[in-house]
Parts: sequence; C-alpha cells; structure tokens
Amino acid sequence: MERAVAVDLIAVLVAVTGGEPRVMTLDGGSTLPSGPFELAHRTLQSGLRDWVERQTHHPLGYVEQLYTFADRDRTGEESAPRTISIAYLGLTRETGEEERGWSSWYDYFPWEDHRSGPPVLIERVIAPALARWAQAGGVLSEERRQRVSATFGLEGTPWNEELTLQRYELLFEAGLVEEALRCAAPRADRAAVAGRSMTADHRRILATGIARLRAKIKYRPVVFELMPPHFTLLQLQRCVEALAGRLVHKQNFRRLVEQQELVEETGETSSETAGRPAKLFRFRHAVLAERAMAGTKIPLART
Repeated sequence: MERAVAVDLIAVLVAVTGGEPRVMTLDGGSTLPSGPFELAHRTLQSGLRDWVERQTHHPLGYVEQLYTFADRDRTGEESAPRTISIAYLGLTRETGEEERGWSSWYDYFPWEDHRSGPPVLIERVIAPALARWAQAGGVLSEERRQRVSATFGLEGTPWNEELTLQRYELLFEAGLVEEALRCAAPRADRAAVAGRSMTADHRRILATGIARLRAKIKYRPVVFELMPPHFTLLQLQRCVEALAGRLVHKQNFRRLVEQQELVEETGETSSETAGRPAKLFRFRHAVLAERAMAGTKIPLART
C-alpha cells in the first residue's frame, strides 16, 4: 500500500541589510521556514504566510511561487516519507527584532560573491577539485570540463551570476558539498569545499531562490520591495550589487534608473554619508501601472 504524500510549504525570505543579502533561517541557520499544507489553509500562499509568520514573527510582503521540489531522494533518507515541497520567494525589510534568524546567503554560497573580484576559493579549492572530478569522468571528461568552465566562468568564459543553482548542483554531483557527502559512502579523498550546509535540500531551494531573484531584478522593479521608503541612489545601487554579487558602474546605473523613471526625489537629503548630503528618493509606484505590459528594466551595468 502506497503511503500518503505530504505537501510542505517552504519560504526563501530575503532582506538586504547593511549591504548584505540575508535569508531568514531557523534551527541555527540549518533550515528555511516551512510547514505542512493543512486542510484549514484557504490557499497554498495563505498557508505559507501562516507558517512563516508563526515561526519567525515576521509578516510577509511580496511573495511569488518559486518551484515545486518532489524528487524521491531529495531528503537523502530512503525510509523518509515522500514529501513534496512547494517553495516561495518572499521579499521583505529586516526590522532588527529578529536578528538571530537572519543569515547572509554568502555564508552558504561563498563562491557567489564577486563584489571584490572572483573569490580566491574558486581558484584555490573549487577549480582544482572540479578539474580532478572532470578528469575522472572517462568518456565524459570533456563534457564535464566544459560544464565546469561554463558554470564557474573558467578558461575565458564570463561569469554569469544567474547560474547559482547550476553551480550548486554541479558541486553536488561532484560530491563537493556536505549534502552530497551525506548520501555517499565515506571516502578519504572527498571533503566539502566550503559553505554552510542545510537540512535535506534546503540549500538547493535557497540556490533556486537566489537565481530567480538575480534574474528578476534585471527586468522587474522587485528590488524596491527590499528598500526603505526613502533611500539614496547609492543605497539602491548597493542593494542591487549585494543581490547580484558583483559591482555595477555607478554613472551607468544611475542613468538607467532615471531613464526608466523608477524613482522620484522626496525633496529631502540624507546626512548619514560623509561629505555632501545625498538626495533622498522614493519608488515611483505609478511605473507599475504604466509599464505593466512592456516591463521595467534595471539592467546590471558592468564595471
């Protein structure tokens, strides 16, 4: 007799604080907020909101469905009940009251932060480990080498910040993250390369959320869900850079934002920065109605 399948609702809840992209976690940073879908829940999203607000005491604002995870071996435990997880991406502003629950997403994916250039971790640890894995692939060695170069920006291939999930899954396939080692027989030549691990496939779900958000900030003004009501253009730029994990060209970024008419001046200035006071802006909400069909773009202007 087949066992019943449970449906779990799980949230990738993101905020940007102090120039760092942070995700809400539980259990000392090992899990994402989640809970079962119950008959009392009117909709999937209302169930998600109920669980997240109950567990984190943080109200949810912007939410969109992310992906459904249903692989049989996703927990790494053969005897575990079959669970389908419906994941959501949520954007919010950190209030400071739940400081313990927020973790930088670069703690889990340290190879993703290129704001100061390519992380040394890639050159010294990840690239050599993946090269050994590719060489051990027999007839698949060349195909593996090409995948490594394409996903990690090696051998002259440009870095693509949107391939967060592909990079994590490649490291998992190569047995180089803790979650993969849990499912494999112990071997002396295998060790996790870096990054905090998470329960079951929560780190894979987080990688999916990061990839979605990195792509979405380029064509929808969702970044303003993470900003305070009033902000400077530098604060907006730092938020985009934190999410993308790479720097943008200051003048080009400001010109693009102004050309898109995404913001308007408040008439006030901020004295928080050194030197001349910076103008304060706010998101121009009318842009949502004006460009509902055409879309709104905030391209990442390269340095």
